[in-house]
Amino acid sequence: MRSNRLSRPSRYRAFTLVEVMVALAVVAIAVPALLLTLSQQIDGTRYLQDRIQAQWIAANRLAELRLVAAAKGTLQTGLITGSEEMAGRTWYWWSESEGTQVPGFFRYEVTVSDSEDGFPTPLHVLDGYLTVARANRGR
Repeated sequence: MRSNRLSRPSRYRAFTLVEVMVALAVVAIAVPALLLTLSQQIDGTRYLQDRIQAQWIAANRLAELRLVAAAKGTLQTGLITGSEEMAGRTWYWWSESEGTQVPGFFRYEVTVSDSEDGFPTPLHVLDGYLTVARANRGR
């Protein structure tokens, strides 16, 4: 008795052209979607790195204001601008003070951007409160 295995038609041994075309269509749709998602993840990571560095710049500026207040016994008032080098990039900051209802107590807003004209659209804004009396206690 002969086996039926040898007499099977050749269509069972390989993929058909339609199956190959369907597989290629699926890959052609999936690969661009994956690349778009990967690109968005990379952009998001870069933005978060920029935000973290902007937070450091703002915290450094507020610490500098505290040190100047402790050394001089007075607080800087008004709008002060400057730039700082960090991680091979130039960061721009603006610190502005305003009085509060408590005498001698000031609110400072430190705004940081990675572009010189970035004040309207900052990466980070930090608020802090300072007083000369507190600064003088550290002496």
